[in-house]
Amino acid sequence: MTTPMDASIDRPLASPVGDERFFLGAAIAMTLVIVAGFSNQLAMGRSTFYSPPLVHAHAIMFMGWVTIYLTQNILVATNRMAIHRRLGWVAAGWMVPMIVLGFGATVAMVRRGQVPFFFLPLHFLVFDPLSVLTFAGLTSSAILLRNKTEWHRRLHLCGMSMLMGPGFGRLLPLPLLQPWAWEASFAAGMIFPIVGVAFDLRRNGRVHPAWLWGILAMTASFFVIETITYSGVGQALYRGVTAGSPGAAVSPLEFAAPPAGGLITGRP
Repeated sequence: MTTPMDASIDRPLASPVGDERFFLGAAIAMTLVIVAGFSNQLAMGRSTFYSPPLVHAHAIMFMGWVTIYLTQNILVATNRMAIHRRLGWVAAGWMVPMIVLGFGATVAMVRRGQVPFFFLPLHFLVFDPLSVLTFAGLTSSAILLRNKTEWHRRLHLCGMSMLMGPGFGRLLPLPLLQPWAWEASFAAGMIFPIVGVAFDLRRNGRVHPAWLWGILAMTASFFVIETITYSGVGQALYRGVTAGSPGAAVSPLEFAAPPAGGLITGRP
């Protein structure tokens, strides 16, 4: 027989209802970082609308995901769950072209020998695709666990955090952070799940395991990226990708000199 005292022991420290405001706030903050970063790039004359079609397609799909993520959190916060679920299946399919275009844009830049000078060419070739794959893995896990709300929303946030590098990278003074430019942008993206951990501790008195798994996956991706970059596997990958292209003449583990006329991203 279960007594009222037994029931109180089994009860969660706090009801999960009400977390919607936190996740909506995080989605808004992430959107602002990305919009501010790319707007700053355009305002500084570092972006051009004359970029190749691949760059535009890549930008449309990734900015589309940011819009979907924000919209999904708004729908949850306003209790429009039927629309949220339908849009969720659109989001699941949206990831496929994101991965393809993300890989394609990275390979194209490396083959043209146009990696930003504050990144090692081989590092760029590795961290861009693996960051996207980590995002896809975390997001797919969130979709599979859609019936476990607390897991679902936390894994989604961790997945979105893996896409924050380009936004932070356009706000941080990355040329001044060389040779740790990518590491700095990655660390900035980790702010969001860490704040989520702090939120859980303050509200519930404990950390939901989804944060731990998400942060573990993100951290593991960081070390895999670093390991591949400075290994023979990375060197072989770079040679294979750049074979027969201008990028083959670029040293994979040396920083390029800053461009005399300023950095223009996505240039043909």
